[in-house]
Amino acid sequence: MKRVAVTGMGLVTPLGCGVSVNWEKLISGVSGAKKISKFDVSNHKCQVACEVPQDKETQSSFIAEKWIDKKEIKKIDEFIKFTLAAGEEAFQQSNLISINDPESYRAGCIIGSGMGGLPGIEETSITYNSGKKISPFFITGRIINMSSGYLSIKYNLKGPNYSTVSACASSAHAIGESFRLIQHGQADIMMTGGSEATISPIGIEGFTACKALSTKYNNNPEIASRPFDELRDGFVMGEGAAILILEEMEHAINRNAQILGEIIGYGMSSDAYHYTLPEPSGDGAFRAMNTALNDAMIDAKEIDYINAHGTSTPSGDKVEAKAIDRLFKDNKTKVNVSSTKSQIGHLLGAAGGVEACYSILCLNKNQVPYNINLENEIETKNINFIKEMPLKLDVKYVLSNSFGFGGTNVSLVLKKFNESNP
Repeated sequence: MKRVAVTGMGLVTPLGCGVSVNWEKLISGVSGAKKISKFDVSNHKCQVACEVPQDKETQSSFIAEKWIDKKEIKKIDEFIKFTLAAGEEAFQQSNLISINDPESYRAGCIIGSGMGGLPGIEETSITYNSGKKISPFFITGRIINMSSGYLSIKYNLKGPNYSTVSACASSAHAIGESFRLIQHGQADIMMTGGSEATISPIGIEGFTACKALSTKYNNNPEIASRPFDELRDGFVMGEGAAILILEEMEHAINRNAQILGEIIGYGMSSDAYHYTLPEPSGDGAFRAMNTALNDAMIDAKEIDYINAHGTSTPSGDKVEAKAIDRLFKDNKTKVNVSSTKSQIGHLLGAAGGVEACYSILCLNKNQVPYNINLENEIETKNINFIKEMPLKLDVKYVLSNSFGFGGTNVSLVLKKFNESNP
């Protein structure tokens, strides 16, 4: 089996545009939650979200014109715009410069998304029903696989090119599948991750109707996302994108690339229980984590930190904690756990990609972010919920979880790269 290195990362999140600003705000405990500004929420039960900052006066804001040709901006939905910005940062960090034929035949792209261009679909439906014509770019600017399509065109990626759609596990699946392609020798370079932008009237109302969103903290948005806290009442919707450059290890070393970390394990499972609720015992989550550890050929006791799925929903957090307790029951010490969704909300299909990037940063920085808003933690046996301040420790292995509607579960194991013993 080939080893898989991470050589580039790009982030667009509610904390800002760029990897460095994300880490700075993440480790400082900044909340990205605010009252929704994209549309009038006065008649909405949920009025809180984690929007990507787009204030032109703020340096770390996402400004589409910085990343995308003006002619293209009107053609594509926001999730593709976020993808292109994160993709360019990742490509620049990887120092690939360009990918030419025939190397391009072994370079591919898999980008996950749960819902794709939902705001554009909503807007187009309204304009069409008012008698206006539909744009010829309506389809190509909204369908989920155009994130990977646009990246493949921009960077001349002529290998595998598709998207994964598995709700909130979408980008974790994308990373896992990219990992497998390289591991099995079918690609040398993969751009992967996920993107999502569903903060729209129908998006908010849809998730509110199925009782998934927080509605109790409209007057205090910063404390609405509270994973593993007894007073949690639902997730806070986020938006953004994360792109990683994965490379076959020898390929990366031969071109003197900076290696940020390795992906060494990928586990999947299905609850086969309910379309929104997790299976109460946590068996599906347990099996995904256990499979990832087996794939990585390490024991649970070697995991230094878990970046939990932890969305802040009443049932989801409880079940994930139960699964983690089961997996780490033989540990002599409690396993360190936090959910970065407490700061950026739940990015749905992009969540796993962002959290994989955060996990890689933890490996490099030897520091772990904490759960903000965790005041009354749920009862567990084998978990040390990191709270009040970041935790400094030598992070060698991280487990990152992503679970989605439909009972789909994904876990990834990431490892620190040892330069003295590559």
